[in-house]
Amino acid sequence: MIRVPTLLLALSSLSMPLGAPGAKPVDSRNSWQLLPFTKADKANPILEPTAASEFDCPIEGRVRWEESHVFNPAAVVHDGKVWILYRAQGKSGVSRLGLASSTDGLRFVRHHRPVVYPDNDAQRIFEAQGGCEDPRVIGDSKGNFVLTYTAYDGKTARLMVATSRDLITWQKHGPAFQGELREEWTKSGSIVCRRQGDRFVAEPIQGKYWMYLRDSKFLLATSTDLRNWEVVRDAAGKPWEIVSSRPGRFDSDLVEPGPQAWLREDGILLLYNGVNARTNGDPKLPPGNFASGQLLMDRQNPTRILKRSDTFFLTPDRPYEITGQVGNVCFIEGLVTFRSRWLLYYGTADSRVAVATGPADR
Repeated sequence: MIRVPTLLLALSSLSMPLGAPGAKPVDSRNSWQLLPFTKADKANPILEPTAASEFDCPIEGRVRWEESHVFNPAAVVHDGKVWILYRAQGKSGVSRLGLASSTDGLRFVRHHRPVVYPDNDAQRIFEAQGGCEDPRVIGDSKGNFVLTYTAYDGKTARLMVATSRDLITWQKHGPAFQGELREEWTKSGSIVCRRQGDRFVAEPIQGKYWMYLRDSKFLLATSTDLRNWEVVRDAAGKPWEIVSSRPGRFDSDLVEPGPQAWLREDGILLLYNGVNARTNGDPKLPPGNFASGQLLMDRQNPTRILKRSDTFFLTPDRPYEITGQVGNVCFIEGLVTFRSRWLLYYGTADSRVAVATGPADR
């Protein structure tokens, strides 16, 4: 069990989130944020459901595994291409992770079958009812790919870990957490990385890897091997809620990590998803609206918020983002730098995949 020293708790208490009563913007120019992003309207949506993909599922039999919805993509650059791992659903509603590649980051060729899916393996108990959802993918120092994804058993979402050398064949390592947290709701693992060219590689801080995770309760965990994780706890021994929702803002209902966290000289940049509350939310946005914000965390103390965006930088305003399986959703999960620009991949209305392009490489 990881407990945070009292000194770190004191440091954290000095860091008032922007937008809280009495708080003043730390950086009115927003120069610390990764901005601006522009939706690639000529290409979007870059992936849509298709009935052409069939798969001999070891549990369900022959299925058209992505004929209903495709959404929530992770992204990585490998062998001169952008690769996305995305959540796909067929008629049964079971989720599987598909794979697609692109030479320009906009037009993708799909792999013919899912690459992570419920199987007759040790993880079936966690995955068979709901499936494998919402991936994030990074590299490690040994050239492996490390995948965090959500297993859903029909009742509880659990954060899982898998590794691969080629993005196609994955070894599942099971739940990221053991003990009491294994039985609790965990998802959306954003591991702190350092950028190395077009690669994002997990980077230890003070001898440990760090990961932001979960919706509603935005938590933090550490690991020595990127497979087994321990949640950071507060002085009372409870999982420490690092980031909270803000009444009256786009993130008034809940906050949830987006793509991998990026370790920079000025701190740890984390792009995140926020949901607008049905009461006491931003009156300019629909209730339940998913929009995107940015956080800068202290690189010496990853629990501490240095800066927080006053408002969203991405929100649903295109028809395919407003209407779908779940309306009014832009859900960011994949971020890469490719050919001297940033590409941010996101799910739209839990039904399609889209991309926004970012500033020139810096």
